[in-house]
Amino acid sequence: MDYEKMFSLAGKKALVAGASRGIGLAIAQAVAAQGAHTVLAARSADALETEAAALREKGYQAETQALDMKDRASIDACAAAHADCDILLNVAGTNIRKKFQDYTDDEYEHIMQTNLHGLVRLTQKVGASMIERGKGGKIVHIGSLMSVLGLPYLSVYAMTKSALAGLTRVLAAEWAAHDIQVNCIAPGFILTDLNRAMWQPPEMKQWLAGAQPNPRLGAPEDIAGLAAFLSSPAADYITGQVIASDGGYTTTAKWPFGPAQ
Repeated sequence: MDYEKMFSLAGKKALVAGASRGIGLAIAQAVAAQGAHTVLAARSADALETEAAALREKGYQAETQALDMKDRASIDACAAAHADCDILLNVAGTNIRKKFQDYTDDEYEHIMQTNLHGLVRLTQKVGASMIERGKGGKIVHIGSLMSVLGLPYLSVYAMTKSALAGLTRVLAAEWAAHDIQVNCIAPGFILTDLNRAMWQPPEMKQWLAGAQPNPRLGAPEDIAGLAAFLSSPAADYITGQVIASDGGYTTTAKWPFGPAQ
């Protein structure tokens, strides 16, 4: 067994949708380091080129692609330009936290289009190309804790992330015949630009320390390693899974009991 090759992405092309910052950028850096020709896709052209150039300076293969998840033409152009990709990593997403009854139609549509509808269209196009090429492939969605449980003030976001979990399972079954593995990562409390302000109050960190076995906030790199693994040959027998990387939050509980000394 050649374990080095099992974890290598050399000779593969990876498209990272939503790669300009945070989890998406960390994933792009990880798959590039594993040898993939990496396409950093997002709306922020200047930021993308800066990050791609940094990867090339390290000797990795990286390029950029304009991609707006709310623009069908942009999605179609991206899929057509990279019809030869072997790995699709769907990271693009946004969030607005508020009471369910207070969401406006525009806010609802913005979250739905960015987090779900755009990714569905991109996955359709890229998946069809993978099937036509007949060389298999990997698709990794970035879901959320909301893919598996509920927390307040995240209703529309939760709808999109729950849908990605369902899509993961169905596509895993549907595209297995084409040697395409489809999985979803459910990140826990990962500190990013989307939630940085929320975690500033000390009571939030105190709550986390009492609720989660690993008491620290996660970092984008905590998700990137798992994404790179799921993109590799080492994960050929893993498909249809929603895998939490969350410090144990979804599977364990803390309580004040301790055994007598």
